[in-house]
This record gives sequence, structure tokens and C-alpha cells, in this order.
Amino acid sequence: MPAPKNPFKAALREGRMQIGCWSSFADPFALEMLATAEFDWVVIDGEHAPNDLQTISAQIAVLEGQHSHAVVRIPTGNDWLIKQVLDAGAQTVLVPMVETAEEAAALARAMRYPPEGIRGAGAAGARASRFGAIEDYVQTANDEVCLLVQVETRKGMENLDEILAVEGVDGVFIGPADLAADMGHPGASGAPEVKAAIEDMLGRIAASSKAAGILGTSDEAARLYHGWGAQFLAVAVDVGVFASAMRALSSKWRERV
Repeated sequence: MPAPKNPFKAALREGRMQIGCWSSFADPFALEMLATAEFDWVVIDGEHAPNDLQTISAQIAVLEGQHSHAVVRIPTGNDWLIKQVLDAGAQTVLVPMVETAEEAAALARAMRYPPEGIRGAGAAGARASRFGAIEDYVQTANDEVCLLVQVETRKGMENLDEILAVEGVDGVFIGPADLAADMGHPGASGAPEVKAAIEDMLGRIAASSKAAGILGTSDEAARLYHGWGAQFLAVAVDVGVFASAMRALSSKWRERV
């Protein structure tokens, strides 16, 4: 039996639009609720949300069999951390702050078993192989893993074309907030200079063999990003939607009484 097919990777290869959402509650119950919305992909955020390997593992399990595909964002591109989330069952990994082709190539190798990579072949006791039930997992997993790298600094922007040429990178995700801060506009991803940079990068990614991704938390931003070439587009962060709705509800009732 081979490794399970990765529907998200297949969709990117086929050029199909994928609408996603960020999940930052770090809780399986909240993610199970979010899964009923049937986004194409959901980011389990290990960079800014209070997640660890156990909470990430539990949330991956919740999404098994659901329409939403689990994209696990790790806090940094360490090969041992990539190995752990892959063994926990992740097939798609999002890595922040990638600035060079050399970094991207190292990440691609960390995602794959030898001879293409350096991933440790200890899958027999891991969820990824269904604890050894998928007998051909190690031989077939390389074809189903999906690497997304985040470009979100001026240095990464300067090296974008070289990053796009790296074999084993499936998509490049633009981080508007960090990019804006690095360009001298903290908290202002809508600054004209930042928007021009995002438009340029999304267009260059879309014209390559890689898929272009980004997060737009307003309708205006999401529409712009889609028009500029984003193929995997996140349109919300769950904690932001919840907090905004609760604040609006509280404010409404305070005014009424």
C-alpha cells in the first residue's frame, strides 16, 4: 500500500484555486468546528499560535477524512522539526522566513527520504504510516509531501527567482505583515511600496512552475491578491474572526442597554 495521496499538492499542480483559513486556537475541538466550513486547506500554525508537537498531532488527526487539508506551519526550518511533523501525519509543511535558494533546497531535502533527501526512515511507529500498516510508505512518501516556503523579507524578495528554481519546492507564500515590517512599514501591509512588491512577487511566482500563496484578512486585500496571481489564498484567521464577532456583539448590546 502506498502513501496517501495529497489532494492539496495535486490541486496546486493542476492549477486549481485553493481557498484556505488560518487556525490559531491550538485546539482540536475548535479545529473540528472550523473543518465544517470546508475550506480547501487550513493552516495549523506552529509559529505564532501556542502549538507544540502534541497539539499539532492531535489537530492533524482531526482533519483526516475532512475536506480541509492540513497545512502545518512550523516555527523555523529545522530538519528535525520537519521530520517530527511529517511523522505526525502532515503531508504539507509551510516554513517561514526563507531567504535563499540554499535554504529552500535544504528544506526540500529535509522533506524527503534518501536518496533524494535526509528524512529519517523511522516511520513504522508513526501516524504517517498508520503505525506500519502502510507497508510502502517510505518508498512512496516523497511523491506526496508538499513544501511551501514563505518569502517575507527584502532579502527573500531579492532572491525570489533563485528560490523559484529550487526543485522540491511546490509553492511560495508571501507574508505581507513581515514583509511590510522589513520594508519599513510595520503594521501597514497596504502601504503603496509594499503592495507593489507583493503584486510583483505574486506575478513572478504565478508565471513560474510553483504555486503562489498569501494571506489576505480583508475582502479588499484578498481580492487584490487573487487578481495578482495567488492560487492558494487564505482569507481569514479563525481567532481574528471570533474576536471581531465577539467584540461587535458586546459593543452592540452595550449600546442597547
